[in-house]
Amino acid sequence: MAIIAIANFGLVMFDFSYIPWRNFYFHNVPVITREYDKFKGIEPHRDTQKYLTTVDELQAVIPSGFKSQAVQKKLAELRSLSVEMIDDNPFARAGKSGSLEKIKRIMRLRLNNDSSKEAFKTFWSQDYFLSQGWEEEKDFFDQTIRPLIASNYFRHIGENGDFRDRFWILDLPFIFLFALEFLVRSFWLKSRHPSFSYLNVILWHWYDLWLILPLWRWTRFVPVLFRLEKANLWNMYQLRRQTQQLIVANFAEEITEMVVVRVINQLQISIRRGELTQWLLKGNNLRPYLDINNVNEIEAIAGIFVQTLIYQVIPKIQPELVAILQHNIDKAFNQVPIYQNLQNFPGVGKMQTQLSEELATQIATNVYSAVVRGVEDPISAELSSQLMERFTTALGAEMQKKHVLSEIQSLFIDFLEEVKINYVQRLSEEEIEEILERTTQLKMHTSPVQPMLDMKTNN
Repeated sequence: MAIIAIANFGLVMFDFSYIPWRNFYFHNVPVITREYDKFKGIEPHRDTQKYLTTVDELQAVIPSGFKSQAVQKKLAELRSLSVEMIDDNPFARAGKSGSLEKIKRIMRLRLNNDSSKEAFKTFWSQDYFLSQGWEEEKDFFDQTIRPLIASNYFRHIGENGDFRDRFWILDLPFIFLFALEFLVRSFWLKSRHPSFSYLNVILWHWYDLWLILPLWRWTRFVPVLFRLEKANLWNMYQLRRQTQQLIVANFAEEITEMVVVRVINQLQISIRRGELTQWLLKGNNLRPYLDINNVNEIEAIAGIFVQTLIYQVIPKIQPELVAILQHNIDKAFNQVPIYQNLQNFPGVGKMQTQLSEELATQIATNVYSAVVRGVEDPISAELSSQLMERFTTALGAEMQKKHVLSEIQSLFIDFLEEVKINYVQRLSEEEIEEILERTTQLKMHTSPVQPMLDMKTNN
């Protein structure tokens, strides 16, 4: 069935190309035009056919001599037919006016005359053939002009106003065959999957519908490709992947830009409404805030950070803190004039080192113990919370009083606008193809996509 589908699609493509390529078939494979013209409603044009018939009749009476009445009559008739052909243009209906223009140009060059009508009149004359030679001019006409005139045709128009086309006669057996196969396959799928509706069964092999429709025949390449893959005549995985990447690449840029711009616009709207400021200042939001776990996440995160800093980080960096304190204590001792004089006495330097080390250790230990007691002491914690709350309230009040808040909002909105202009555009210009390629490679390394596709195709 895949081979039959290929043959049918090849016939469809030949039918589409027949009219544009008819000249090629007519001159190189005339048997095709003799047989296929009837399906396209094509027959020789009466006027141009009459012209060539008259030329043949002239050749038949030439042996009687140029001065004979029969030859003179045919020459006069050809001169009249030449002028009539130029005036009426029998090539126009077939869309072959270019052939007539080519004939006129060749005759003007051959006779060295600016008028194609006068050139034809001179060509079909007794004096011209006697001066140039009949045989030579006859060969010129048969080899150059006759093929152009013979390629013209008349095509019938049907009752619908379009050119007559009987390709359906050739296509109908294929349609019947594919329709029969479609029904058999649908019933077979329905018997194997009783829970499926007939619509689902049809959608299972929807692509075969293009083989049944007598319209848009060029779309039959779709079922042909599917059938080639099912028959293991062609692996479509690479084509599918490239097609998917092409489609995603066309939409990914616009979707990415739309999403990022949408988020930034939402932030700008929130800032203009004052929602961000009210959230920072712990005021009442214009829109009620939905709490999903009855936990202040900011306070919880801050608590975890403080606990980790005090109980895990500071003990590990205590030697470095002691070293910094000792260095500063030594520096302070060295700046005292009296101590500088004592440096000359033996043992004073060593004593100073021990003293500064002891002081640094004691200071670090006391400070750390104070911090730990402050954190563990509920009263200290409450006082710290009141301090932070008072600090935030005072800061917000002063910012609003001095109109700093509005300026900050305006600057923040302008900053987001610059982000849209500078970075979103740069994001949209990123190589989407490269991103998709990396994504595809990740999927191939992390999931058995290809084997599953192959199994589905074979099934």
